[in-house]
Amino acid sequence: MGRSAAKPPGGDARQRQGRRAGTLGKLTSVQTLTHADPFVVAGVQLRSRLFLGTGKYTSDEAMLAALEASGCELVTVALRRLDLDHPDKKTILDVIDWSRYRILPNTAGCRTAEEAIRIARLARSMGLSDWVKLEVIPDPRYLFPDPEETLKAARVLVGEGFQVLPYINADPVLARKLEELGTVTVMPLGSPIGSGQGLQTLEQIRIIVDEARVPVVVDAGIGVPSDAALAMELGADAVLVNTAVAMAKDPALMAEAIRGGVEAGRKAYLAGRMPKRGEASPSSPTEGVSRPS
Repeated sequence: MGRSAAKPPGGDARQRQGRRAGTLGKLTSVQTLTHADPFVVAGVQLRSRLFLGTGKYTSDEAMLAALEASGCELVTVALRRLDLDHPDKKTILDVIDWSRYRILPNTAGCRTAEEAIRIARLARSMGLSDWVKLEVIPDPRYLFPDPEETLKAARVLVGEGFQVLPYINADPVLARKLEELGTVTVMPLGSPIGSGQGLQTLEQIRIIVDEARVPVVVDAGIGVPSDAALAMELGADAVLVNTAVAMAKDPALMAEAIRGGVEAGRKAYLAGRMPKRGEASPSSPTEGVSRPS
């Protein structure tokens, strides 16, 4: 489906694209003390390994402060939460500075592949992006994604030229199938959306990371910076966080803290942790030490 002249809610699509394109090409990658560490998704180098959601904030000001503190570049927006019936009404798309952040439309709220495909096509016709975070969630209580419908939607969207970032259960077999279809990431959950339970699927994520040849983004369940750090220590390429930041007493401070967790975890992964031992091992040498005669 090609782009149309339709205007996004609250403004002109081409004007938005111009604002978005203004400085993204000038961004530099995050670098450790001793290692250049580029992060590339769908051929695009991103400056941050922390993606941030835009739901549940108490105000636009709180959200913008959190985005600033997080250092993120990729920001997810649920199109179904926009008032598309009133195109002149100001929306979150008008609040976010497109020259600083890359908008990632998501299909949150879609219960079937057909609904998700329609929302993705709508995003592209509005001039938002060919990138889409694919969510197909029919379960209203636990919000687990539907693997069959996700696979079905991904097959169609990849065929139409979308860069698909699918949200999935931590299922290594499904992750492999999606990668083989041509998705540009896989995004396994750590625990149910908004639960803050941390990485309950740690071993499955470890397998996905080990087998994947596309970036692995841990999505959902992260509650505190140590959860984000652990995901990165496992070798995940990035994490996506929303509720942990938006529902914190101080969202900006939590965003800054999770940013630190992501960066520390990535550096630890690159450094390579020491092996675990069943016994103690002295940190000082025992040879050549003077002893009482």
